[in-house]
Amino acid sequence: MSDQSGFSTQCVHSGEPHLKDSGAIPTPVYHAATYSFDKTDDLLRFVHGEDIREEYGRYGNPNERSVEAKIAAMEKTEQAVIFSSGMAAIVGVFMSKLSAGDEIIFFDQCYRRSRDFCVNHLSRFGVVTRQVPTGDYEAMEAAITDKTRMLVSESPTNPHLTVVDLEKFAAIGKANEVETLIDATLATPLNMNPAEYGVDYVLHSATKYLGGHNDLIAGVICGSNELLEPVRDLRGISGNINSPQNMYLLERGLKTFHLRVQRQNETGMKVAQFLETHPRVEHVYYPGLPNHPTHEIAAEQMRGFGGLITFTVKDADWRQTANVVDAARIPRIAPSLGGVESLIEQPLIMSYYKCTPEERLQYGIPDNMIRMSCGIEDADDLIADLDQALRS
Repeated sequence: MSDQSGFSTQCVHSGEPHLKDSGAIPTPVYHAATYSFDKTDDLLRFVHGEDIREEYGRYGNPNERSVEAKIAAMEKTEQAVIFSSGMAAIVGVFMSKLSAGDEIIFFDQCYRRSRDFCVNHLSRFGVVTRQVPTGDYEAMEAAITDKTRMLVSESPTNPHLTVVDLEKFAAIGKANEVETLIDATLATPLNMNPAEYGVDYVLHSATKYLGGHNDLIAGVICGSNELLEPVRDLRGISGNINSPQNMYLLERGLKTFHLRVQRQNETGMKVAQFLETHPRVEHVYYPGLPNHPTHEIAAEQMRGFGGLITFTVKDADWRQTANVVDAARIPRIAPSLGGVESLIEQPLIMSYYKCTPEERLQYGIPDNMIRMSCGIEDADDLIADLDQALRS
């Protein structure tokens, strides 16, 4: 597939031969733990890297290779490595790149499990995690020492949807010879390609928009061949692979990715604009709105603003906020995002219930916050549903 092909064409065809051995149009599901060779010379060609194929399932399978090539094309990187989940992907990068005594720097708006792993587990191996305010590039640069090995951020962040200036972020890394990683799950490859700005690693929870149907768990890290080779090697040792059936589902989801996310971009904007003017809504977090603190950066870097919206309910305590969530009829109360079904949640209860009030304040999670992931339902139906829920 040509690099000049349109995005939808890339989603459908990249990573796949035009005519498969079996003649099947979709990639067949390869349920195999081990792969055979006809002769010793065939095995030697594989060992010498002259024949790219499979040997043992822990190192990969044909379904996985097809999906990796497709996502790499979508992210405009040389390579992609699939993991069993988004968390497995980021853990795989950290464990392959960091050693005792190393330091990493996070922007503080981040997925809580990424923070948990670094603070509570990576620290046991002698790796220090430093957090600085999201978007404070001077603080990030000031925190760099001769032990710093990686700068990490999401863009947009979850759930505040802050968009990071990728050009500044990557430039800080390059100037200080420190690698950079962006979790672009909420942006998606349709709306933003961090590698174009010089970011070294692009992470996705493929469970979300890439899969798009709330029916699989997967993660992927994208980057150059040189940087990802040790990541792939460690994955082969640790066994953090995905299943052929999941890869079949992910490949199928990727073929409609462009259509789905275009719709979610459109719906997300309409719903955010509606919420912004609703008398019972206090504040809306959505980078497509001009009053969002990082709207100008988002408008420069992003081709669309996604289907995730966070908002707070005016003069509401946690129970009154929960009543709004309960009154919504179309979205399901559930974690995750990016699927064809709309989902809604109260972060206080869904993700931060075990945190102290002081910790929630530190993370910017008020009691009256609601997060909604728009699916592909009709925008007018979602708006009418939210209106009745807010007025109930």
